[in-house]
Amino acid sequence: MQSVKPSLLVKPTLDTRYHIDYSWWERSDEDLRTYLLSHLSPEQRERLNQSAESRQVDYIDPDTGIVTKLDELQLAIRAASNEPDFINPHTSVVDSIFRVFLANGNKPLNSKQISEYIGRPASLVLKTLSGGRIYKGIRPTE
Repeated sequence: MQSVKPSLLVKPTLDTRYHIDYSWWERSDEDLRTYLLSHLSPEQRERLNQSAESRQVDYIDPDTGIVTKLDELQLAIRAASNEPDFINPHTSVVDSIFRVFLANGNKPLNSKQISEYIGRPASLVLKTLSGGRIYKGIRPTE
């Protein structure tokens, strides 16, 4: 008999913190690259599609000063996340929540914090994320 982690038995609350679990993407039938491209403008997607090689560049986090290697898609996501309409009322709730984590470097947030970013009620965020289905790998942190 398998043991169930206690955190899986606890019903999420408005204070439960979430993040993108990239291991979910590895197990899913969905393609992460395709989904990430969907968060870019048509111009950015076209530019990436025209690039034959995948280059990596050094990215310096403006808040921490930490240098990391980013590929062109990751760099494009960073640029897109700085646009004022990256998170907007016309984007679905799930896509908006995913974009929050893209923009903040996947730092865990609770429903109230996510609500502030997407301009939708925290109760809606909680209801969306605490249902029986995992959307786009967004899961509670352990």
